[in-house]
Amino acid sequence: MSGREPAATPAGWWIALLALTAARLGAAALLPLSPDEAYYWVWGRDLQPGYLDHPPMVALWIAAGTALAGDGPLGIRLLGPPALALASLAVAGAGNALFPDRRPGTWAAALMNAMPVTNAGAVLMTPDTPVFVFWCLALWAAARLHASGDGRWWLAVGGFAGAALASKYTAALLGAGLLLWLVAEPSARRWWRDWRLYAGGLLAGALFLPVVAWNAAHGWASFAKQGGRAGAGEDFAWRFLGELLAGQLGLASPVLLALCAVGVGAAAVAWARRGAGGAGLLAALTLPAAALFLWQATGSRVQGNWPAILYPAASVAAAAFTARRWQRIGAWLGLGLTVLALVQAAAAPLPLRRGTDPTLARLGGWPGLAREAEAARRAAGAAFLAAEEYGLAAQLALHLPPGVPVVAIGDRWALFGLPAPPAGEAGILLRSLRRGEGPSLWSGAAPGGEVVRARDGIEAERYRLLRVETPPPGQPAALLPRPR
Repeated sequence: MSGREPAATPAGWWIALLALTAARLGAAALLPLSPDEAYYWVWGRDLQPGYLDHPPMVALWIAAGTALAGDGPLGIRLLGPPALALASLAVAGAGNALFPDRRPGTWAAALMNAMPVTNAGAVLMTPDTPVFVFWCLALWAAARLHASGDGRWWLAVGGFAGAALASKYTAALLGAGLLLWLVAEPSARRWWRDWRLYAGGLLAGALFLPVVAWNAAHGWASFAKQGGRAGAGEDFAWRFLGELLAGQLGLASPVLLALCAVGVGAAAVAWARRGAGGAGLLAALTLPAAALFLWQATGSRVQGNWPAILYPAASVAAAAFTARRWQRIGAWLGLGLTVLALVQAAAAPLPLRRGTDPTLARLGGWPGLAREAEAARRAAGAAFLAAEEYGLAAQLALHLPPGVPVVAIGDRWALFGLPAPPAGEAGILLRSLRRGEGPSLWSGAAPGGEVVRARDGIEAERYRLLRVETPPPGQPAALLPRPR
């Protein structure tokens, strides 16, 4: 181990990081909001210690951003780009601390920032953004702990790990990786006798305690929902493994994914053969979690964004153990794919259909849909617009003209502190035709036409309009907030 501080980072690297952050802020302001982002904006207007889907950190970030910049895309996403710049500094510092002789830090940060998944997390505001940032900061603190031998770093590790766990439950894999390293790495076993290890753990637990308390007060709803996703299904399915691999090829980019795999493998070999504790830390933070995701994909779908938390440590390993020439190729390819995706999302120069353009499916046509829905509401003389899908309801709340009530219905809304809709009023419900024609949650719904969400004339989704009345008492429903 070495406590030697890394030399100053080149000025060009700082300029590139500032330029990248400015570009991400511009993209955050220009790109349309996704349904999930709109839904998390509702969270930010009803702050709680927990929610059905995730812990509350993303709501806190959105509340802070919208307080500074308003309820538009920039305000909702405001904290993402500067936070990713901080995460980049953390990864660079971690790489230089773990390998002071090779000093791979700036290249590790460059590889991580070239990945499309990192840029998506920097621009779009979901729970993946804060958990990724705090994971990077925890990696940096653990690297400084290993390099310096100073046990006070355990307090920083615990604080960042607790903040990551208050962002998304998959941060538990960070604790599992650190535990494996403490058990398997001989030079780290001495920390079991140091009170600061346990103080860091207590700090992490204290930061997560409000989430536990919220779950206890709400029938363990969030733990049950997310815990139900753990584990593989009963039947082995190659297609889920194929989806996971294809997703990572697109989100990390092919060359960078290969470099990360080779780098982590080389780090594991260096740990096993030479007792390289710093390389072992990287292997412990990636390999068990990667194995878990692969195992889960043998029987159920693993969302492509879930493994994003593995790439900070994997990028350090790639920068330390692979050829610089391939790192340059991978970085340029990753950035090129990122630019293509962002341009398509913002301007749609390619007239792609929904099945080949995820930006159309998630981001396209929401303001136009709100205008069509509002015209239908006025024509019907209805008092409100409504939706059963939480993302659709939140998009309507963001895009409809001021003063138009938006009602959301479903069990999840019983866990919010939002007001109930006024009784005895008629409204128009939007229901996606892609989700089938099953029975509505609204009793007595009557057909009322269709509206289409489209971008530049290309259909993204079609919605059935149903005439409904305010849900009866006892039916979970909420009157959603509107932009201030």
